[in-house]
Amino acid sequence: MGDKTAIIIGAGPAGLTAGYELLTKTDIKPVIFEMTGDIGGISKTVDYKGNRIDIGGHRFFSKSDAVMEWWQSILPVQGAPSRDDIRLGRKINLSPRIGAPDPEQTDKVMLIRNRVSRIFFLRAFFDYPISLKLDTFKNLGLTRTAKAGLSYVKTAVFPIRQEKSLEDFFINRFGRELYETFFKDYTEKVWGVPCTEIQPDWGAQRVKGLSITKAIAHSLKNALIKDTSIHQKGTETSLIEQFMYPKLGPGQLWEEVASRIRSMGGSIHLGRKVVGIETAGRRVEAIRVLDGGTNTLTSLRGDYFLSTMPVKELIEGMVPAAPAEVREVADGLIYRDFITVGLLLKKMKIRNKAAGTAADGNITDNWIYIQERDVRLGRLQIFNNWSPYMVKDQDTVWLGLEYFCNEGDSLWSKPDDQFAEFAIDELAKIGMIDKADVLDSIVIRMPKTYPAYFGTYTRFHVIRDFVDGFENLFLIGRNGMHKYNNADHSMLTAMTAVDNIRENNPSKENIWEINTEEEYHESRQG
Repeated sequence: MGDKTAIIIGAGPAGLTAGYELLTKTDIKPVIFEMTGDIGGISKTVDYKGNRIDIGGHRFFSKSDAVMEWWQSILPVQGAPSRDDIRLGRKINLSPRIGAPDPEQTDKVMLIRNRVSRIFFLRAFFDYPISLKLDTFKNLGLTRTAKAGLSYVKTAVFPIRQEKSLEDFFINRFGRELYETFFKDYTEKVWGVPCTEIQPDWGAQRVKGLSITKAIAHSLKNALIKDTSIHQKGTETSLIEQFMYPKLGPGQLWEEVASRIRSMGGSIHLGRKVVGIETAGRRVEAIRVLDGGTNTLTSLRGDYFLSTMPVKELIEGMVPAAPAEVREVADGLIYRDFITVGLLLKKMKIRNKAAGTAADGNITDNWIYIQERDVRLGRLQIFNNWSPYMVKDQDTVWLGLEYFCNEGDSLWSKPDDQFAEFAIDELAKIGMIDKADVLDSIVIRMPKTYPAYFGTYTRFHVIRDFVDGFENLFLIGRNGMHKYNNADHSMLTAMTAVDNIRENNPSKENIWEINTEEEYHESRQG
């Protein structure tokens, strides 16, 4: 394999993982092209005046030992308490390794974080996933509680035999009443279409085995004994109690990976848009790259091509053109776009005496699902609670207000100052903040954040059959495969693609299988 080159399109988790794996496991040189000027894709960290923003929130947890060990090989787990561990008197499982980093002394460290994420509905907090605590029944009210119980029993006895939509998927696992209370409106806020129009595959990707019975079993188990290991092997991903997190946000890890790739001889080119994929027979021969700075177009040849670019754009760029049916399906693929408003505050107005609070009354949630129907706000991140080192002034509160939209719609098109004011008004409306406490704000737009499971998605096999026909082309990552993967699944697709290249295995089947069968993640070794 000497003197061979792999061209990687995209410097997000999948693209950077592929580059690193190629350098450490083969003698193939990776050349990485990224359209934007950032490292990490949607896993980047945005630094605004010393306050850092995690786009979308990234918990570093995986059922894959290979991924967990890979992350820790880049940023080792903390061996001493972090700033907020000390302030709150919080006990965590520190790394027993000699020389494990102290987050108060060095930046290159993974923090151990407690998972706290709740639902805000009816102007009250509910556990996520829903628990059977007294507060839950009190907030729901007797009528809703009774209807939820009867509804779940009915579904357990008479389940929907063939799940044709995401609505069917949720009803089978939670009952119609809980679905309509806690899933329907929020999911439609995220996707902009009714749950009946979304394929059930989305639930299989994101919720997997979670159900009311598993949530109850988890609560009962926790009352007796907690799994305090970072691996939490026997726990559903949605129910994990803790996770790892880079001290300065997810982008810190990917920037470190990028640095290592460059030091080992790989190259990364930012501000480069791939506008053409030149093919001949069953092989990709070269790509056409547009330099955003000089506006010059160049053609670059390679031996292997790994793509994380949106499938729609990949097919549009095929030279010669892809067959008409493939182009038709690609043109009908839909993406959901995302806007984050970073909001700096003197303090939050809301004070909650429930379990998710610190001694000073501040809530300790990583993020909060906003299920209120009178606002467009979808989710609220509290960056102080992801890592205290994300916030410049510890006496301020640094929030991320998350909105889901379509590029070009009324939300997307609002000028930044108007959008920030709109978001501030919404958060004040539901009683979270006092507008007088706002110190600063920033608006960040992220196009094509979520590949959608509607549009022409039901015919995606047409695209897959076409691209799999190119023996040296590998689609990896979330947008590269049009699969709503987490970062660890995206990394696994990259690792598997590199394994296939190393073993001269032309099949792509094992790449597409990732995040479809849970056992795969638990058993795969690097």
